Amino acid sequence: MKSDLHIHSTVSDGSDTIKQIIETAKTKGLDAIAITDHDTMSHIKQIPDEADIRVIAGVELSSAHHKTNVRAHILGYHIKNAEIISAFTQALLEARNENSEKQVQILIRNGFRIDMDKLSRADGKYLYKQHIMDWLVSTGQAPDMFGDFYHRIFKNGGICAFDIEYADVFESVRVVKEAGGIAVLAHPGKQQNFEIIPGLVVAGLDGLELNHHSNSSKDKEIILDYAGRYGLFLTGGSDYHGRYEPQPFGIGDFLSGESGNRAIC
Repeated sequence: MKSDLHIHSTVSDGSDTIKQIIETAKTKGLDAIAITDHDTMSHIKQIPDEADIRVIAGVELSSAHHKTNVRAHILGYHIKNAEIISAFTQALLEARNENSEKQVQILIRNGFRIDMDKLSRADGKYLYKQHIMDWLVSTGQAPDMFGDFYHRIFKNGGICAFDIEYADVFESVRVVKEAGGIAVLAHPGKQQNFEIIPGLVVAGLDGLELNHHSNSSKDKEIILDYAGRYGLFLTGGSDYHGRYEPQPFGIGDFLSGESGNRAIC
């Protein structure tokens, strides 16, 4: 089975609609995909019945280890009670939107031309930095999405270098389990959060994302060791965001392993 279990759509911070994602996955010959939009399950209503490919509604919870402030995102699959997830993430969605709108106002005060009413929004409601940057690039006010301009403005002490507080990662695992789901630690190599895996297992963690573009060979060795030690299954996915992320690969270029397919597909 060929499955890409980590894909983002326009319901959060991806540039492609679910319909576009499904069509692309079909052309790649995939058997299954998972739409894992950030901090929302509203895409459940947008996933059609497909005879040619299995489409799974997942979620990626934006989280952090509060003691160390290290990011640690949790993927959730087979959520039986989406309302539990929605209740947990609503405040974060609103905080992210408010944060992004403040960034837009700062940019306007600094001479950038932005029409708030014309900006794209996640699920038609929530503004992300990706939407701001997409507007700036499309109107010729920034050269690219995530190059020097982005790092000068949104990082390293720039005028928009402020963010929201994410949910506690252990709470995120607990909520996924409470909602009847399966919890997976996303791209641990990207965020170098291996040391919290034992604690996440105690909280109910089921799996680790092995096949991800940010996991180095050394990271994969560590992931495999933890998976063997704690009996965790292994997943994989492209973490596709379309034009909203600077990535030279696409849907289906990183696939889940056999144990992840058995657990999720």
